[in-house]
Amino acid sequence: MKPRIAVLATGGTIAGSGQAGKDTGYKPGVISAESLISSVPALAEVADIQTIQVCNLNSDDMTDSIWIDLAQRINDLSRELDTDGFVVTHGTDTLEETAYFLNLTVKTDKCVVVTGAMRPATAASPDGPANLLLAVEAAASGANRGKGVQVSFAGRLFPAREAVKRHTAALDAVTMDKDALEPGRLHTTSTEFDISGLKALPKVTVLYFNVDADPALVAYAASNSDGVVIAGAGAGEFSLLWKSAIEKCKVPVVVSSRTGCGPVLQETMVCPNAVAAGTLQPAKAAVLLRLALTRTRDTKELIRIFGIY
Repeated sequence: MKPRIAVLATGGTIAGSGQAGKDTGYKPGVISAESLISSVPALAEVADIQTIQVCNLNSDDMTDSIWIDLAQRINDLSRELDTDGFVVTHGTDTLEETAYFLNLTVKTDKCVVVTGAMRPATAASPDGPANLLLAVEAAASGANRGKGVQVSFAGRLFPAREAVKRHTAALDAVTMDKDALEPGRLHTTSTEFDISGLKALPKVTVLYFNVDADPALVAYAASNSDGVVIAGAGAGEFSLLWKSAIEKCKVPVVVSSRTGCGPVLQETMVCPNAVAAGTLQPAKAAVLLRLALTRTRDTKELIRIFGIY
């Protein structure tokens, strides 16, 4: 018997439609999950596919409530003995955030693979079919069981924690941040996060530091959010004015780097209330902080959590 794979579709460019043969000017999140599957006949040779249309939107419109629904659906389906693995189709703009959220919240060792495309389904040479086929093959393979959520893109498979979009248009835009590769980080069944009773996540704002950036932004974000992530310069640096503003924050503050590569270390934090993001880039640091805030606001506990995920 062939493996049974559940494909959960959320929209994005892989489900985009536009003028036949053109790569641009399309509308994402138009084509249904069933149509996506039927457009790749080779999938039938790999697995028996169950399609689930979770939503159909541009991934810039992704929300925490959809994240929670998606994770809960996977968790529910994972308890069905005849479901062997999962594929999530997704827009590439926020794919890395959704993949990391699932990596922290799904409670199964069955393989979960997130994939997308840089060209719409109506392009002359769409990349979605190949990415989808690889994703289903990976989800159907017993070799990927227990490895956490994976990302399938441009002929390669990446761990969700390290997957990142690094180009606006290239077919291999989604790749791996090798500087963030840290074996042993906890995921899926080994995490402490439980979203089963949640309807929404705490609100976290990401602030990008630049020369002459107004420190009032820090105060505003802190007063309108449950937590703040700073995309600092260099190894998580910012001005003395921002330092003063961060020290006054009454909500947890996590410091990452705007550079795109390399760690931010706890021992270099100049603000006693700041938590180092380690190798997590700002958007993923925000994902982890939102989940961490469902459990604690204590700085020492947050430092522990950022040290193991």
